[in-house]
Amino acid sequence: MPDYFRFAFEKLNVWQEARVLSKNVYFDTKDFPGEEKFGIINQMRRAAVSVCSNIAEGSSRTSAKDQAHFYQLSYSSLMELMNQVIIANDLGYLNNEKENQYRLDIEKVANMLNSLRKSRLNK
Repeated sequence: MPDYFRFAFEKLNVWQEARVLSKNVYFDTKDFPGEEKFGIINQMRRAAVSVCSNIAEGSSRTSAKDQAHFYQLSYSSLMELMNQVIIANDLGYLNNEKENQYRLDIEKVANMLNSLRKSRLNK
């Protein structure tokens, strides 16, 4: 698809990375116990989708301050996801290797979000 058919948020590298993270959460939580369907599975999926959604919503705001606010909300959801990954590891739903991979992916998105937020606040 040509770039001129894409919305602004789709062009943001941080949204693209968050989208992959969200997809990975969906795939990995498929193997969690069924009794967690309305527990940690739901929480992790909602947090991961919230990261992407707040980036998308923030990109549509007209003021830099509003944009920065939504990027901060996205960061908060990202930290919520990290907490849930740790708990999933504690419960044996994710192994140490998966937790470490999530740490790396979340750190990458966090750094990108912080840079984007700071750039908006400096306008």
